[in-house]
Amino acid sequence: MLVPNPLAALRGLARNPALPGAVLLRLAADDRITPWDLTCRHTWTDEAFDTLAAHPGPEVREALAQSPGATGAQRARLVGDLSIRVLQALLEGPPARWSDPLPGWVHRRLAHHPEPLVRDLLTYLPGTPREVVALLARDPHPGIADAARALLDRKPYEPTSIGAGQAVAFASGGSEWNRERAAADPALPADWVTTLAADPSPRVRLAVSQRPELTEDQRAAIDYPAGQETPLLDWVLAAGPDELRRCARSAHPGLRRSAACHPELPADLVGVLAADPDPAVRALLCAYRADVPGDLVLDTYLTVVSGSPCADSGFAGLSGDDLVRHPAFPRTGLARLMSSPDERARALVTRDPAAPPALIGQLSHDASATVRAAAAEDPRLPPERLLELLEDSPTTTAAAANPALPLPVAERLLPR
Repeated sequence: MLVPNPLAALRGLARNPALPGAVLLRLAADDRITPWDLTCRHTWTDEAFDTLAAHPGPEVREALAQSPGATGAQRARLVGDLSIRVLQALLEGPPARWSDPLPGWVHRRLAHHPEPLVRDLLTYLPGTPREVVALLARDPHPGIADAARALLDRKPYEPTSIGAGQAVAFASGGSEWNRERAAADPALPADWVTTLAADPSPRVRLAVSQRPELTEDQRAAIDYPAGQETPLLDWVLAAGPDELRRCARSAHPGLRRSAACHPELPADLVGVLAADPDPAVRALLCAYRADVPGDLVLDTYLTVVSGSPCADSGFAGLSGDDLVRHPAFPRTGLARLMSSPDERARALVTRDPAAPPALIGQLSHDASATVRAAAAEDPRLPPERLLELLEDSPTTTAAAANPALPLPVAERLLPR
């Protein structure tokens, strides 16, 4: 067997879910394999996870604590780790959206950790339940208790301002950045709002057009750049029910984009925004909501996100891996994409559990290396074709990651 790129094969083996723990340890000892190579996999057996959880290298356990394919219950096994960096990684969680959350008992246990640095992590890392924050408000360490009380006493959103005088000074100046800042400031006098609505800078006009006090007619009268990326608006994210409805149905895409990210967006507005003509609105809805239509997630994957899972990023920071992990991503019926001219669509056929082995074999001969790699990782692939793809450079890594790869073959790929 001639593998053109041995290192690519090793990286594929590192994410092979069927690899025994002993073989994983041999890979972990290879300096060419990074901790992320070892832990960037889609699924974990308990045996493999526990093997690396006991690894003496804290950098390996740190990466394991943020593995996107591990369940929350598996990651929780690191709660007793002696490294503070591992515990921080555990609380930060995987970098991908829609990862399985940690069980609540993990935060409660760490709230009693003897090291103040660990307890302090709970006051500024996301995901700490409010009851745990209340517990930390009585912490013997005054800094931790103060930080926890500040979280409990956090006030609702209130618009901040540089003041009317400073806002006018910025609005009348030559700096585009200062005029843009003034255009969004709540203290800017109405006559200056009118002036900046006709500013020569598109950025300034866009900022004016997103002020909360404007009517729809006033927004429509401003020549703002509709297709430009817009920031999320704090006042929309904090909007009450009636104001949120107005924003979600506004003609201004910036308001609708922010409404799509509102933490209390009602179900009927989810449906409204799922049909929004602006792809950015639909992408943001997929980024922030689990209860979106599956077809919307699939369409966003194919039309908004550019690139391959686990590496790329698209609009709103979405990656292909984020979207295929989305709770609403379709799990069946993907075989219909077999005839699509889009290589990313054809690659999704391997995610359909009802796709027959013959179809996977057909995909393994696709003109696109992306599609062939997706087929190479599918355990339904005929064994002889799997070995052929292992020896083909563009598909070596994916074939080595295939759980159907015979163990003797996998062991021959390891350095002696």
